[in-house]
Amino acid sequence: MKASSLPHIALDGFNLAMPRGTGVATYAQTLSHTAQALGYAIDLIYGLNIPNSVNPALREVMFFSTLNEESAAAPSKSFKRSLRRALMSPGVRRPHEIPITGDVITESFRHRLPAYDRLFNLGSLFNISNRYFERFKRFLPIELPNPPAIMHWTYPLPIRLRNACNIYTIHDLVPLRLPHTSSEDKRFHRRLIQECLRADHVVTVSNSSREDILRLFPNVDPKQVTNTYQAIIPDTAALSIDADQLAARLKSLFDLTADGYLLYFGALEPKKNIGRLLEAYVSSDIATPLVIVGAQGWRSDEELRLLRGAHGSTLSSLGRVRQFSYLPRDLLMLLVRGAKAVTFPSIYEGFGLPVLEAMSLGTPVLTSNTSSLREIARGDAALLIDPYDVGDIRSGLLKMDEDPTLRARLSAAGRLRAQEFSQERYATRIDDLYRSLSAAPDARAIRPEPRLQHSEASA
Repeated sequence: MKASSLPHIALDGFNLAMPRGTGVATYAQTLSHTAQALGYAIDLIYGLNIPNSVNPALREVMFFSTLNEESAAAPSKSFKRSLRRALMSPGVRRPHEIPITGDVITESFRHRLPAYDRLFNLGSLFNISNRYFERFKRFLPIELPNPPAIMHWTYPLPIRLRNACNIYTIHDLVPLRLPHTSSEDKRFHRRLIQECLRADHVVTVSNSSREDILRLFPNVDPKQVTNTYQAIIPDTAALSIDADQLAARLKSLFDLTADGYLLYFGALEPKKNIGRLLEAYVSSDIATPLVIVGAQGWRSDEELRLLRGAHGSTLSSLGRVRQFSYLPRDLLMLLVRGAKAVTFPSIYEGFGLPVLEAMSLGTPVLTSNTSSLREIARGDAALLIDPYDVGDIRSGLLKMDEDPTLRARLSAAGRLRAQEFSQERYATRIDDLYRSLSAAPDARAIRPEPRLQHSEASA
C-alpha cells in the first residue's frame, strides 16, 4: 500500500527502452525498485515511436510491440509530423497513458519495464525534445494528468514536466572533460548541462562527478547538486550457485574454467581504454584467456585493432581472447562470478558500476586510479593502476594472474566495500532527497546532501 505522506514521483524511460540496456538503464531500474520499496507511487514516461493518434484500445499492444524492436526504427511519418508541429507551435505536449489490462503478457520486458504505477508514452519524445532544444534553446514542456510532485529525469534530457519539481541526474561530464572520447555535439551538451543546472535540483552519482560539475560550472549553488551514489540489487542467482554448479555451467555455456579467465565487461569505446588493456595483455604473454563482453560503440574498431592480429594470428584464433557483443544479465553475472579477476581500466567514469557489481560477487577487481573509480574502490578493495600506462596495466594483470593471496584479499575487501553501497543505504539517500524536495515551499532543494554513512562521506 502506498504511504499517503510520500510524494508521487515520475521517471523517464529513455535508457530503459534500449533493447540491450545501459549502465543508466540499470540506474533507472534500481531507482524505481528502491522508490517502490519505500512506498512511492511511480509514473514511467517513455518516448517510443508510436503514433500519438493510435486507437486507445491498441495502445498497450503497440507499446509492447515497439518496445520489443531490437533497434530504433527509421523516422516515421508520424514522427515527422510531430516534429513539425513541435517546431512550428512550441506548446505543451501531453503523453498518453498506456492502459495495462493484463491482456498482453509482459514477463519478457521486466528488465526494461521496472516498478511503476502508471505508464505513459509520447511518440518520439526524446528525439523531438532534442530538436526542440536546438531550435528554441529551452526545454520541451510536457503535462501529465494528476501530475507527480517530483519528475526525476535519470539522464540529462531537454524536457520539463509542468507542475512538478524537475530534477536531473548528471552521471558524468565525459563530453566536456574528455571530449576526444565521445561523439556528442559539445556545444549542445554544454548548453544542455547548463539548463539542467538551472532546474529545481541535480543529482549525481559520486563525489568525483559532483566536484567536476561544481568546478566546470562555478556559478551553481552547491546546495543544488546532491550525490546519492548508486546501488545494485544483489544478483541472488549468481551468489547462490555453488562452486560445482558454477564450474559446470561455465564449461557447458562458454567452454571456460572457473577462476581460469580474466574478464572485461562494459561498452567498447575510447574512454573504456580497451586498446591499452589489449596491448598490456598481449605484451604480458599471460596464458589465461581474456574474455571481453560489450557492444561495439563509437571508434571501437580502433580500440580493438590488436584483436585483428597479434604474433601473425588473430587473438581469437589463438584462443587468448574471447569476445561477446552481448549476454543476458543472468549469464553475464555468472561470468563475473567465475572470473579469476575483472579488469576495468577505464580512463574516466561517473561511477563505474562494473567495479561494484564484481566486488559484490566477491570477484577481485583491477581498475584505474582516476575519477570515481578510485573513490568507489577506496582503500584496498581493488588493485589500482594508471590507465594511461600500458606497463602499469601489464604489471597489474600479471599480479592478478599469478598471486592467489592477492586475489583472496581483494575478494574479501571488495565484498566489504560493496556493502557500503547496499540498496538499504541507497534507499535512505533517495528518501531524504525526495522528502526534502517535496517539503520545500517553492519545490526547490533546501538541503545540500542526504544522510551518508561516515565511511561513504569520506570515500
